[in-house]
Amino acid sequence: MKHLFTLLIACIIAFPIYAQEPEEVTPEVPEVPEVPELAAPEELEVPEAPELAAPEELEVPEAPEVPDVEPAIADTVKVMDKVEVIDSPDKTKVTLGENEVLIIEENGDTMRVKLGSRGISIIEGEDGTEINVMEMEEKAHAPEAEESTSVKKKKKFKPHWSGFELGLNNYVTSGYSMNLPQDQIFMDLNTGRSWNFNINFLEYGFGLGTDKVGLVTGLGLEMTDYVFDNQNSITKDDNGVIVEYTPQDAGNIVKSKFSMTYLTAPLLLEFQIPAGKKRIHISGGLIGGVKLGSNTKVKYEISGQKSKEKSKEDFNLAPLRYGATVRLGYRAINLYANYYFMSLFGENGGPELYPFSIGLTLINF
Repeated sequence: MKHLFTLLIACIIAFPIYAQEPEEVTPEVPEVPEVPELAAPEELEVPEAPELAAPEELEVPEAPEVPDVEPAIADTVKVMDKVEVIDSPDKTKVTLGENEVLIIEENGDTMRVKLGSRGISIIEGEDGTEINVMEMEEKAHAPEAEESTSVKKKKKFKPHWSGFELGLNNYVTSGYSMNLPQDQIFMDLNTGRSWNFNINFLEYGFGLGTDKVGLVTGLGLEMTDYVFDNQNSITKDDNGVIVEYTPQDAGNIVKSKFSMTYLTAPLLLEFQIPAGKKRIHISGGLIGGVKLGSNTKVKYEISGQKSKEKSKEDFNLAPLRYGATVRLGYRAINLYANYYFMSLFGENGGPELYPFSIGLTLINF
């Protein structure tokens, strides 16, 4: 009995301790849901895209109207660094050439054109239009600009090619004689009426390390008139050779002219020698030409009635030609001389004659 009581007491003491120990729990794993079976691509239903309206049915809101605002500063446009257009609210200025060779300035009712040291002003007023030709004065530099500019600007080489030239034409035989043989006497010229016109409208200069020596090139138009001294003109015979021609039933021939136009380009070496405030310029080199057109024109009288005849052909002229040119100038006096190494007419196309011209430059561009 005593042992049973002791065992009972021991069980009572041990029961609370056993109740406090954590009970080992096995966590329950949730059941994975079944993945639904995907349909095949061809079985998928693709919703149709909504139908778009035609472009003309779309309503585009109008852009708000922007008021015109005059620019506060001038707009400047340059073309090949040769032509500069400055457009400002109060005036428009067009300048040709980096040295302001030609200036056209428009300000209100007044237009001013400056070419070198000469100028023309055109003023439109209530009493009509007034045109004045005047000498242009150089603009005085502002003192502030002179004080602020401490470095002297380096001078650039300035070529002498562009301008308007006027001279006289003739040609020589292969023996450098102006006296033509008897079978070519129909080509004899009235030199005093055979004019040479050159409009050299584009020039480029490249200084060779200095502003006094450089290479010059450009473009020009050479228009040549040969006025025959005898009562005849020229034409092609059945063999295509240039021969003498006289209009049928023509009486007195007042004027017979043979004209041609070439596009020319030079390659010159130019030297400039200081002489006081100006320079003497001397240049020489090659000149080439491409034929643009040619014609003959005859004015004559038939039974007291004046008539004329004009023919436009190639006249066997050389389509390409080249020669030598020399130029000399000082201040307003500028002379030129051209001589072509190729005969006026092509090979076996007519008399063997070599053209030359001598003249002066009237206006520099």
